[in-house]
Amino acid sequence: MISKLILASLVPALLLGGCMGTENRGLESVHQPIVSRSDYAIDLGVSGGALARGEQQRLAAWMTTMRLGYGDRIAIDDPAAEAPQARADVAAVVAQYGLLLSVDAPATPAPLTPGSIRVVVSRMRADVPHCPDWSRDSTNDLTANTSSNYGCAINRNLAAMVANPADLVRGAPGTGTVDAAVSYKAIDTYRKKAPTGAGELTAAPTGAK
Repeated sequence: MISKLILASLVPALLLGGCMGTENRGLESVHQPIVSRSDYAIDLGVSGGALARGEQQRLAAWMTTMRLGYGDRIAIDDPAAEAPQARADVAAVVAQYGLLLSVDAPATPAPLTPGSIRVVVSRMRADVPHCPDWSRDSTNDLTANTSSNYGCAINRNLAAMVANPADLVRGAPGTGTVDAAVSYKAIDTYRKKAPTGAGELTAAPTGAK
């Protein structure tokens, strides 16, 4: 009799446990890409308004180590505006990676030493936390939720493939211009292409299998 009472008291707890976990109540998954930003800085010495001797090479080596690429944002922190030529020196190094300098530099916690400028690389990263998520038992779900893991695969792939994670936050602006000739080129090529079955069919050689 005691064992039956214990079993009866455990049944609601087991049913409740089956319904616990991440809730996906709609077709839009709760697992969405989260974009985070990290700032990396290097201080360079200046002399006569330009980068000091050897600093341009040191900057190039640092950027190579950083594996600078598309999506990275590079800016110069020079609040005193003491090195106008240094900006051109830094831009020449950045141009080797196919990038341009940004106008505004993010705030950095450490103060800038007089006689130096700071180059800041801002890098964004997109990820979907808490995936994969099998926290909810869909076999005992009485509230018509989708799987707790619903959306993990497609959104993690999206976060991994997007070239610039910032586009997930604010999108990518359009150019504002449309070249009709370029848009029509692919359609015109498709229309002029001869059908693959237009040629004559040849008989198979005797004895071919």
